[in-house]
Amino acid sequence: MVFVKGRLNIMMFLQYAVWGFWLPILARFLQAPIADGGLAFTPAQVAWILGLAGSVGAVTAPFLAGQLADRYFSTQKFLAVLLLVGGAIKWYTAYQTTFTSWLVLSVLYSIVYQPTIALTNSLAFSHLSDAKKEFPFVRVWGTFGWIAASWIFPMVWLQTDLKFQSMPPFIAGDEVADVTNRLVDALKFSGGLSIIYAAFCFLLPNTPPKRDGVEPLAFKKAFALLRHPSFFMLVVASLPIAVVHQIYFVQTGPFFSEVLGIQDSYIGPAMTIGQFAEILVMAALGFMLKKWGFRFTITLGCLAYVVRYAIFGTESLPVEFIIASQALHGVCFACFFAAAFIYVDRIAETDVRHSAQTVFGIIILGVGPVLSAPFLGYLASSYTETTIETTNGTVLVGKAVDGTDGSVAVINLEGESTEVSPDRISERTDVLNYSLLWYTLSVVALVTTIIFWLFFRDETQDEPTAAQDS
Repeated sequence: MVFVKGRLNIMMFLQYAVWGFWLPILARFLQAPIADGGLAFTPAQVAWILGLAGSVGAVTAPFLAGQLADRYFSTQKFLAVLLLVGGAIKWYTAYQTTFTSWLVLSVLYSIVYQPTIALTNSLAFSHLSDAKKEFPFVRVWGTFGWIAASWIFPMVWLQTDLKFQSMPPFIAGDEVADVTNRLVDALKFSGGLSIIYAAFCFLLPNTPPKRDGVEPLAFKKAFALLRHPSFFMLVVASLPIAVVHQIYFVQTGPFFSEVLGIQDSYIGPAMTIGQFAEILVMAALGFMLKKWGFRFTITLGCLAYVVRYAIFGTESLPVEFIIASQALHGVCFACFFAAAFIYVDRIAETDVRHSAQTVFGIIILGVGPVLSAPFLGYLASSYTETTIETTNGTVLVGKAVDGTDGSVAVINLEGESTEVSPDRISERTDVLNYSLLWYTLSVVALVTTIIFWLFFRDETQDEPTAAQDS
């Protein structure tokens, strides 16, 4: 059993290292001005790249991870194939420069990567004698992998003259000249590691398909879990939480750079403060679930989102305090997402646990993230202030409305509109009001917290168990 757990630990480490290489810093590269080495995509475009990709991948995951892995293929071999293909796609994406190509390739990558999350969770559950107690200690190795990837990439590729410092990753140096442009190379690091991970999968414990299931399609039976009031309530809470969670990864990098003044090579390492906290909370998660139950623990995870975004929105606070507040990310992830995955495993029948994990993944990794794209687009449009300097020296400040002919109408606080033709625009600056953005997300999380606490009922405390009742 010790040897099995060791392999499961390595699996989780690689699973999230592949993700941790690129996700924290991708938005900064995509939104950075072309002159700085980025691609100058808008926040809404970045949200679509990450959100639509997640949605398509999560929706197709029941067919890949559920129907195929549950019924026809050994989990570890199927996992290897998905990782091999995903690694090649991620490497190729690093060479693209247009929004369309990024969107299409991100969707393709998500189709093969999203099922691996559910597969690794269910594979671990299949080989743990007490999943509620032991899974957090296996899953925490995924956090180690995320941290390692976030540290190694900037130290190896973005910095020189490394030395000790007080902020994570504690060993850092001077940025290379083309640091923003080099951020995209994180995709190559991720793709290469994904291929290595694929080879390792053949050393994982054999997890054969369950051919004796009573339902012809496992994912259809897993969707029936929505009849459980507790699972339905968990889904209702997961939608808005998944939306605000996705926006964190889309906008925190640009927020750190544009508002807090954090250097590009420090963004990924600085964000790992959340993963450090996640390690501690994950280590205590088994105790928390036994002591306080799923209702209190998951509510605590929701509440952590409320506090974190409220702190992010208060830009008058010291920069060090705002960065340190990312420790709440550990509570957000462990108490909400990890606890929710464990809950789903508890109420699902044995032969559809792969699919049950995937169905829940549709909500938090699919529907929620794709909803974040139009929501963030609306917020960014509403909270962005435009400053236009005309060729005659006039400065206009307000909300911009772009015309089809390249002209811009600027509406000031008094509601007065001034239209400027393209040939009269000397310089244009669009600034997103991050305070309003973060405060809005905090309110969304607060409403979700209240609703979940009032209406969720833990069915795992019933006798007989929910799984037996289904």
